[in-house]
Parts: sequence; C-alpha cells; structure tokens
Amino acid sequence: MKRSLGRKTLIMPAPTWVVGTYDAEGKANLMTAAWAGICCSKPPAVYVSLREATYTYHAIEERKAFTVSVPSVEQTAIADYLGMVSGRTVDKFAAAGLTAVRSEAVDAPLVEEFRLNLECRLLESVKLGLHTMFVGEIVDVQCEEDCLNEKGRPSIEKLQPLIFGVAQAGYYAVGDLIGPAFEMGKSLIEADSNADD
Repeated sequence: MKRSLGRKTLIMPAPTWVVGTYDAEGKANLMTAAWAGICCSKPPAVYVSLREATYTYHAIEERKAFTVSVPSVEQTAIADYLGMVSGRTVDKFAAAGLTAVRSEAVDAPLVEEFRLNLECRLLESVKLGLHTMFVGEIVDVQCEEDCLNEKGRPSIEKLQPLIFGVAQAGYYAVGDLIGPAFEMGKSLIEADSNADD
C-alpha cells in the first residue's frame, strides 16, 4: 500500500551539476545545482533551475551563458562546498583549488579539474515561481580522453558522476550496469506480439 506524501520535490535521483558563470565584472563563479536535467535533443539543451537570490542567477541573466560540469565521486566535498557558500563573498575557484578556463564557445568559464563540461548558450528563461528555469543550448561538450568509451562518448563508469538523493539530502555514486537500453524491453514487445497470435 502506498502512502501520500503530499506536494514535494521527491523524485530521485537528481544530478549533481556545477554551474559556471562570469558575473558583470568578469569574475568566474561556480554553484552546485540539483534542479537540473536534459530538456531537448534538437537543439541539444539542458536546464538549470535557480532561485533569484543566487549569485549565479544574475550572472546567467547578464552573460546569457553558463557551463555545466559533472563532478566525480572523489570531488564530492568540492561539489558540496560550491553549493554552501555564495560567490558574492567568496572566490570559489580559489577556495576549492579549481582552475577557471575561458570557454571559446560561450561567455562562461570551464573547470579544468572536472572531467566533463558542457558549454551552454542561454536559449530561454522561464519563471516558474520560486525558481527560474534557464534553458541552455549545448554548444560544445568537453570530456577528458581517459573518460571516453570505445565509441568516443563519455563513460559513466569512468566518470563516476555524483547523484543527489533528494529525500535524504545526500550524495550517492552510480551503481552497476543493469543492462543495455532499448534492448531489455524487447522481450515484452515480443511477448505482446505473441499474445496477438
């Protein structure tokens, strides 16, 4: 039997993404965000939903761009820190020992130490209530060579990305591969077609 938990943001897991921006004066800043995800394939786009109170919110509005970096398990403390302090008062790059690299594609900084970076141009901002959803078109993806699989795509096993457990407010590692997508369900398609015979 299921119990009603009310109107809460309890869907899991959420990503642990680090959003990079430049402010109006050109200072590089980072912020950890979990209210984020893929929102379109063509054009390739992601979104991050931020409160207006955040420093990053205003930087995205100012520069019309942001980057998304995916921290790995061994960078958990850094990712947590980047979501705990404000760029208004702290140089987060310096404090976390990270290196800002100017993107050649968008007006936002990449993070050298994170293995996977997305460079995004702001497509749209949608005010939803407490949060504004910033939709960014992915202009380029940068990935460390040693984190690519045999097809030249980022490997989840090699990246070891963090995920966020919303209900527990905790960070988790990705588990074992269960099986291939768009293959495992074929047995149900076959069973359904045999039932029609």
